[in-house]
Amino acid sequence: MITIAMKKSVRLYIKGVVQGVFFRAFVKDNAERLDVRGFTRNLEDGRVEVFLEGDSDKVNEMIELCRHGPKHSQIKDVEVIPEKFQGLKGFKVLHF
Repeated sequence: MITIAMKKSVRLYIKGVVQGVFFRAFVKDNAERLDVRGFTRNLEDGRVEVFLEGDSDKVNEMIELCRHGPKHSQIKDVEVIPEKFQGLKGFKVLHF
């Protein structure tokens, strides 16, 4: 029997101590390990934005990882917004 994984896309806005604590590198490393595609970037208001897409269970695992963050982060809130699947390739850390 062949099982077909459901695809999922979400955008996260993460508040707390998330800049300057290697949060984006943490997200990228875990996304690549789980074969989740998308991007992450710092926002001017101090939040981190993360766009994730891939197999639903892997995206859900990434959401949970983002709720905890790397060692020196302090997550106060994670807003999860469903998005349309875009078929992105790879995972990038964006710099603006």
